[in-house]
Amino acid sequence: MSSTRVLLLGVLLDGPLNGYEVRRRLELMGTQHWANVAYGSIYHGLGKMADEGLLEREVEGKGGKTVYAITAVGRAEFGRQLLSNWWEIKPIVDPFQVALTFMDRLTSSELKSAMEARAAQLQFAIGMTERAMGAKTAHGAPRHIDECLRLNVLQLQAQLTWLDEAVEKVRNGKLP
Repeated sequence: MSSTRVLLLGVLLDGPLNGYEVRRRLELMGTQHWANVAYGSIYHGLGKMADEGLLEREVEGKGGKTVYAITAVGRAEFGRQLLSNWWEIKPIVDPFQVALTFMDRLTSSELKSAMEARAAQLQFAIGMTERAMGAKTAHGAPRHIDECLRLNVLQLQAQLTWLDEAVEKVRNGKLP
């Protein structure tokens, strides 16, 4: 089960919501920074999980919004997947590591330029994520969600630290 499905089920544990409300809750949690949720796929995911019996759907009023509620089967599936995500270490698929694999195909100048540009983007992302931490609390997001954002900042900082060291190696002719 994808992370998005677990997030959708988890958000619905608090009660029935329509698709827009589900999206707003995910945004409040800052999932755009750490979960790679494609917001356009929320409605598709909700409909598919309703078809699978994980959710019930009800249309409010004539021409109204579709509201989704988690079923007992959905709660059980959420619990299984939640524990699985805690206990299993799964590979993090990062296109940057694909780029690292072929760094020797770039000239030293191209590589140094790409690394410096990436470092600037990482610094920007770290700043944005740190600002998001303060903003989401002001809008009522649970405090523990800060830990998702904090982990994201630490991962970005680790990559930035690596880049700083790698740029030096490129400058000194030790990479690639």
